[in-house]
Amino acid sequence: MSTLAWLSIASLAAWIWLLLGQGFFWRTDQRLPPPRRTPPGAWPRVAVVVPARDEAEVLPLSLPSLLAQDYPGDAEVFLVDDGSTDGTGKLAVELSGRYGGLRLTVVSPGEPEPGWTGKLWALRHGMALARARGPEFLLLTDADIAHEPDSLRRLVAAAVDHDLDLVSQMARLRVASLWERLVVPAFVYFFAQLYPFRWINRARPLATAAAGGCVLLRTETAVAADVPEVIRQAVIDDVSLARAVRRAGGRIWLGLAERVDSVRPYPGLGELWRMVARSAYAQLRHSPLLLVGTVAGLVLVYLVPPVALVAGVWSGDAAAAWAGGVAWAVMTGTYVPMLRHYRQPLWLAPLLPFTAFLYLLMTVDSAVRHHRGRGAAWKGRTYARPEAAPDR
Repeated sequence: MSTLAWLSIASLAAWIWLLLGQGFFWRTDQRLPPPRRTPPGAWPRVAVVVPARDEAEVLPLSLPSLLAQDYPGDAEVFLVDDGSTDGTGKLAVELSGRYGGLRLTVVSPGEPEPGWTGKLWALRHGMALARARGPEFLLLTDADIAHEPDSLRRLVAAAVDHDLDLVSQMARLRVASLWERLVVPAFVYFFAQLYPFRWINRARPLATAAAGGCVLLRTETAVAADVPEVIRQAVIDDVSLARAVRRAGGRIWLGLAERVDSVRPYPGLGELWRMVARSAYAQLRHSPLLLVGTVAGLVLVYLVPPVALVAGVWSGDAAAAWAGGVAWAVMTGTYVPMLRHYRQPLWLAPLLPFTAFLYLLMTVDSAVRHHRGRGAAWKGRTYARPEAAPDR
């Protein structure tokens, strides 16, 4: 057999493993667990902490949804203005006065100390201020995340009912432009492939992760895990947070959100590219060896099947065409549930190899940025050597 045929067979074998042996990552049925018993008579006190830097564009779409939470217990919102230059803090106060609802406190901690990323510096101050009020739970949610009115109630009920220390939902990201349709569902698909939700949610977990846009965290667990101090340099802070909680003995649940949405627009490829490239190499722990392995893996798993099918048909290499075609079909089938979750047309599924090629280029660009000293850049800040998700 030809070299291409052997490569296509190897790719097909990889897809059979991914289909059956990678925690059924492609399924989208890991949703917030329903209550198993009557909700608690006295609902726990909750503090909502929102780090915000230059979020005036999205805040009118997200903050009112937090203030309007239909929560039966005591809850309040702490928005931490992380050095914004667009009037984010002032706008938050105006929105609170206009919409009412939960009590809002706006604070500004100043520039982060050395060794801290901006978001975690903001969370440190917000969580410290919130803990002074004695909440049993902290809801850590990004400034671009909009919540349905019952979101907080459902999160707390799940945590109390299932005795969970961290409940996280992967917010449904905005999908409106052509580039968002091509890139965004694949972003969640790849995340689930790397961190299968079923493995995370097992009684004996095989993986650990969280989605930083929506994290309900038990306060005593946060103290025991020493967060956010222990992860203060992490750019991929959600995975780092989950690992810190797990090391402290906490129980974690992660799933797809149905009532939590990101309102941040990524209309062009450039915005999406920067979103991925700012942390991709950090996820690889800045290792050239891991980078080479990742690129080779993406080529074998995602690019070989369509190339083998087309080249095999063209050259008459039946083995390459057959194995490549079947591998591409399996790949396409595993992507369909995520497209349905995002309510996108299924004709996008066969285009996954093209999207994977874009992610390959983004990952390489992330490494190039790092080695040129630009590191992870976000909202005017650059972290030359950010950490990924430390295991310590």
